[in-house]
Amino acid sequence: MEINLSRKFGSNKKVLITGGAGFIGSAVIRKLLKDTEAKIINIDKLTYASDLTSIEKTLNALGNESKKRYSFHKIDLCDADATNKIVRQISPDIIIHLAAESHVDRSIEGPKVFLQSNIIGTFNILNAALSNYLLLSQQKKEEFIFHHVSTDEVFGSLEEDGFFNEKTAYSPRSPYSATKASSDFLVNAWFHTYGLPILITNCSNNYGPWQFPEKLIPVVINKALNNLEIPIYGDGLNIRDWLYVDDHVEALIYVICKGKIGESYCIGGNNEKTNIECVKEICSNLDRINPKSKKYENNITFIKDRLGHDKRYAIDASKIKLELGWEPKTKFSEGINLTVEWYFNNLDWVTSILNK
Repeated sequence: MEINLSRKFGSNKKVLITGGAGFIGSAVIRKLLKDTEAKIINIDKLTYASDLTSIEKTLNALGNESKKRYSFHKIDLCDADATNKIVRQISPDIIIHLAAESHVDRSIEGPKVFLQSNIIGTFNILNAALSNYLLLSQQKKEEFIFHHVSTDEVFGSLEEDGFFNEKTAYSPRSPYSATKASSDFLVNAWFHTYGLPILITNCSNNYGPWQFPEKLIPVVINKALNNLEIPIYGDGLNIRDWLYVDDHVEALIYVICKGKIGESYCIGGNNEKTNIECVKEICSNLDRINPKSKKYENNITFIKDRLGHDKRYAIDASKIKLELGWEPKTKFSEGINLTVEWYFNNLDWVTSILNK
């Protein structure tokens, strides 16, 4: 089912994206630059995991007209004054809130920054959005959307059967997922208490080109290519549902164009894999792309399990399929092949990011 992008993302629309220098945020911006005429405002505090290279390449490829409708502002959402100022200055039609600290291991080692970014940062952008929303004309109010992008990790852990859906009780088990759950609750509260028009999406594990090389898939690719040990937590049987980033971006756009205000939508890839299956498939692709005297999977090593490691995540995405007409297009075998090939052909980028 196709969607009409011009109504929500026409040349008269202003879309503010928080965390637009992150993996998913930059993918959203690239999509909007290529397929819409909307004005795009990217705000990001530029942490260690931020990178604007993919956006800059897209802008250079598309030319001056695209450059005229894109702007970047270095802003930390924890700075309430700066956040209020930029939102008031721009008066966006749509806010896509992606800014978040997202690495579970880092949240275990240092949870405070996750509380600041994911909870206080969300609180500040919500307050800024509401203050500006109340000043809008009635027509603008009816068109305004605050879209909060969250994770399936807020739901906790599944056993061998069952799936997360929009009615699953929250049960976060890491500092990261607890702060994301808190941000979801704040967004819901601003809708029910203040009437701010919101949408919430909870997605499964994303992967694809341009992902910061601390997440599982790029870590495995980089370790393998450098003939280093490939670490896997515990027994490698933890299960994740893998969602190709371009599919996720398309789902976010479907939700903005067709979603019901105040609702949440679960976005999954229908690609459940154990960690060891995922790693072996990466190694198999590398054996084909860059064969060596021994198989890459010989470098797999099992290490002490992560604290509070959730057993299984899996999403029932029937609501977004039935109500909005979206479903994932990319099978894991296809997506992981594209991803491995991209990293192999962009090792200079990986090196520059790791050196930074």
